[in-house]
Amino acid sequence: MKNINIFIIVLALLTGLTACEDQLDVVNPNSQTTFDFGDSESELQEAVISCYNRIRLEGSFARVGYTLDAVRGDEVWNSSQQWYLPYDNLNSPGTTDIGDLWPYRDWYHVVNRTNFVLSKVDGVEMSEDAYNQIAGQALFLRSLAYYHLATYYQTVPLITDYADYSDINTMYASNNTQDEIFDQIEVDLAKAMQMLPSRDEGGEWAKGRATSGAAAGYMARALMFRHKFAEANVILKDLIAGTYGHYALTADYGDNFREGAAYENNVESLFEVQFMDYGTGGTDEEWTPVNISSQATQGHAVESNYASQELGSWGDLAGSPWLYNLFKKESSTDGRLDPRLYWTLVTYEDEYANYTDLATAAYPNGDPRSNIVYQEEITATPLSNNAQGGISIAKFTNARNNIYASITNGLKCGVNLRLMRYSDVLLRAAECENEINGPNQLAIDYINEVRRRVALDDLQLEDFPTADHLFEQIANVERPKEFGCENGRGIDLLRWGFFYDEARLNQLVKHGYYKLDGTASTEELTAETASGSSFQYYYKGHEYFPIFQNTLNANPNLKGNSANKNEDNGPAFREKWNVRPVVDL
Repeated sequence: MKNINIFIIVLALLTGLTACEDQLDVVNPNSQTTFDFGDSESELQEAVISCYNRIRLEGSFARVGYTLDAVRGDEVWNSSQQWYLPYDNLNSPGTTDIGDLWPYRDWYHVVNRTNFVLSKVDGVEMSEDAYNQIAGQALFLRSLAYYHLATYYQTVPLITDYADYSDINTMYASNNTQDEIFDQIEVDLAKAMQMLPSRDEGGEWAKGRATSGAAAGYMARALMFRHKFAEANVILKDLIAGTYGHYALTADYGDNFREGAAYENNVESLFEVQFMDYGTGGTDEEWTPVNISSQATQGHAVESNYASQELGSWGDLAGSPWLYNLFKKESSTDGRLDPRLYWTLVTYEDEYANYTDLATAAYPNGDPRSNIVYQEEITATPLSNNAQGGISIAKFTNARNNIYASITNGLKCGVNLRLMRYSDVLLRAAECENEINGPNQLAIDYINEVRRRVALDDLQLEDFPTADHLFEQIANVERPKEFGCENGRGIDLLRWGFFYDEARLNQLVKHGYYKLDGTASTEELTAETASGSSFQYYYKGHEYFPIFQNTLNANPNLKGNSANKNEDNGPAFREKWNVRPVVDL
């Protein structure tokens, strides 16, 4: 009997231990890890949405990441003479986190999340359409991240395998060359172009998402950055022909900068960053990647930088007098100002009060109160910065939307940032035609399509005897007026090599003249009348932003770029490509 009792006790203990083991194997669904998450189609769809969330951070497109490229260009200057000054002057020492760190940090959040999606998607059973949508979006967003990392920081680590984050030897990655980064961008975009549906095929699903058209547009941008004009031209012509969905210019130029479902994700937009309409989000502001709240405001603060201090903004950045006078040099066929001035810069013009509802776009239609900003009627150009002056910027602000009475600074503005528009496709196609074939009628036709929307006279082929002349028109007239104060001008200056030619750099100095006299100066400035120029302080190599010194200290395998080392990129650029000379038009 004693032996039987012992046997029963041992058996009970073994049974108990086995039961405990079974309980330990149960996964708590409320405590998932990245290892457990992403093993179903629905979870991967959620993961893709989280990738889009990261392009709306302070360092990506919610403020600094967007406006840094604008202030690097010649259309915008630092009217606060604070915050952005090292990036306006192109001489950051590498210890200023807003530009040296924040975009770098936030774009790698996008890389991390897209790599996670791509590491999981092949192991999940789903339809071919679902697979292509999930993987295609991740590939596009990863390429978008690396496009901005490479054009901001030049040489950065290329991480494409999510497993690399689990090994300290691969997590602390070394720099890749800019060409290696762009090689990967082209590989990713080529796949995305094939995998993603067009905006037409995607229907409601495609609104606000990456499509084959978005991938094709960015592929053209990536190819043109490395002067692959023939390859880019094929893609641009396909975009124009509707191969990747139907795109067209909006009848009203201003519809590209208005808030609301009637205007956003419109026929002209290849890709834009989605922000919730003003006042419809939560109350928490997500400035950094660690501030993740279900009650996020889900707006941007580009407005806080661009808009006037007189109207409640921070007034950090202003439009250049050069850009203003570029608009004033050419009137529409009915004698009016170029409508794009109204939507680009917050200037008061007597002509605004006299417009009627004619065919040209973007002007008030005769209502005596239609020239109001934040519910206030203005009779003078408001100052960008109350202390320094400057012309306030209108794009992606409430200045011409007139939705709310005053700015609430921070991540509140709901105007979607249109990252690529069909007008860019047309002007890039004209540039490619000119680079490949010299000035021809097809290039002129592409440009005239953009000009006709705002009722400007057609260009005539005979007025451009050489490719240098037509390039000058595209680079320093057509593109600044169409895309003034938008993200991308600084990247254009890089790909054109304007920092590597003395005449071109002198031209940038003239474009960058500003006046610190407490007024919204609109006069054409000279070296004698200007307070200074953004480009007079330029250090060689600082056309790129330095990698933050603390980031370099933390990663023994990471080296500084040309800005960290004050290295001249001119010889390497000119070894591969030419810089077109300055010509008079």
